[in-house]
Amino acid sequence: MFARVNSMGVFGMDVYSVSVEVDISQGLPKFDVVGLPDAAVNESKDRVRSAMKNNNFSFPVSRITVNLAPADIRKEGPVYDLAIFVALLKSTGQLRANTDDYAFLGELALNGDIRKVNGVLPMVIKAKENGIKAVFVPEENALEGSVVRGIDVIPVRHVYQVVNHIHGVERIDPFIPTENKVDSLRFAPDFADVKGQFEARRALEVAAAGGHNVIMIGSPGSGKSMLAKRLPSILPSMTFEESLETTKIYSIAGCLPDDISLVTDRPFRSPHHSVSTAGLSGGGNGRTIKPGEVSLAHNGVLFLDELPEFNRTALEVLRQPLEDEKIVISRVAGTVSYPCSVMLVCAMNPCPCGYYGHPTRKCTCSNGSAQRYLSRVSGPLLDRIDIHIEVPPVDFDKLADKEKGESSAEIRKRVDTARKIQQKRLEGTGITSNAHMTAGLTKEFCRPTDPAMKMLETAFEKLGLSARAFDKVLRVSRTIADLDGSEKIEVPHIAEAIQYRSLDRKFWNR
Repeated sequence: MFARVNSMGVFGMDVYSVSVEVDISQGLPKFDVVGLPDAAVNESKDRVRSAMKNNNFSFPVSRITVNLAPADIRKEGPVYDLAIFVALLKSTGQLRANTDDYAFLGELALNGDIRKVNGVLPMVIKAKENGIKAVFVPEENALEGSVVRGIDVIPVRHVYQVVNHIHGVERIDPFIPTENKVDSLRFAPDFADVKGQFEARRALEVAAAGGHNVIMIGSPGSGKSMLAKRLPSILPSMTFEESLETTKIYSIAGCLPDDISLVTDRPFRSPHHSVSTAGLSGGGNGRTIKPGEVSLAHNGVLFLDELPEFNRTALEVLRQPLEDEKIVISRVAGTVSYPCSVMLVCAMNPCPCGYYGHPTRKCTCSNGSAQRYLSRVSGPLLDRIDIHIEVPPVDFDKLADKEKGESSAEIRKRVDTARKIQQKRLEGTGITSNAHMTAGLTKEFCRPTDPAMKMLETAFEKLGLSARAFDKVLRVSRTIADLDGSEKIEVPHIAEAIQYRSLDRKFWNR
């Protein structure tokens, strides 16, 4: 007999429908799975057989062929276990019901329990687009799947629940999430804890307002990491579209916490400097292509502490994604593209010992070792970072001062106001911040006054700025003007933006 049920598959960010077809025919007992299955899918036949026998279902002693269509796309993971189980029951007459409006997702345990799988959110979205009315998902995945409106998400723990629901014996109510919003920023690190560093705080405010990349250079203990970890507390709230896209990436990667349905806080990813190229950019074993740290930081912050210690190849991989806001990964299994619209925040010492330019401690590095250290960060990568700032050591008086600095909540109000100005200006372009403006939009919206343009021309010639750096100075000055509530880009705005591009000349050209 023949039976067919619906399931879903994921390859990169792309989701496709999978038709699970089962045919039982006469012949020597054999259980084959075809349709380009990987090892995990092939092993599903053992899990399905045990689940049927351990729950008193009759397993056919016949020739069983399972086809996962379309057959030209490689199928990965244990997500098809439940669909194969249901199709087998239908083909043997143990389940007599129309399941055309259902889709089935889940891994089976040998006793019939249904376990969590990755990628449920994008698969439920695709199921809705295909006209599916209900999706059976593992109970642990129900929260993320319930984000999608207009389709029933049926949470199941055991195969008996699936069978009883379809037969109408014991119906399961669709999962409805409860609204339980917690202000996570209350527990986030606050800028009020930072002593001194007024210039660095200002630079990070500008960066947050416009979504600009930042590099901080300073001696050990000056507060670079402390400042970076407080950056998410002043970033604007995520839109629903941003939350959905980020959650899809976390769902595919299997990184979504069990207790949340949507990623509503902007991600802050801080990989160790020993991270591999594939760990940073994404990749896998040739068949499974997973998102890397740069994609997991999508719509948030990617913080690279001790920048020169990172693998040079891994850093160079970031150059194109920072411009395109997506990363394309090619492997044996195919080519996938993951979004990676991130704020890149880097921190580093000015030399191996860390004390070049320190007011009280002497640098012990030779010129050769210092240059070799700095050369680990390439010029093209530096050119893609909008804001370069020096973080000097904090003196004793400021550290001993008991008065708290300006809080993150106050800074965030100014950042939100500036972002709203940008969103209104860029409405209809698909861009929400100044840092991501195209060259055409930069030319249209970043027009300095004549005196400001004259200052920029002088700086361009003296500092030897590239064409990319020229555009970035204009975008940063646009953000500074937005924070100032000014429609025009005036001389002070250009002056501050130029200041953020001159620091690399101090260290790299010494």
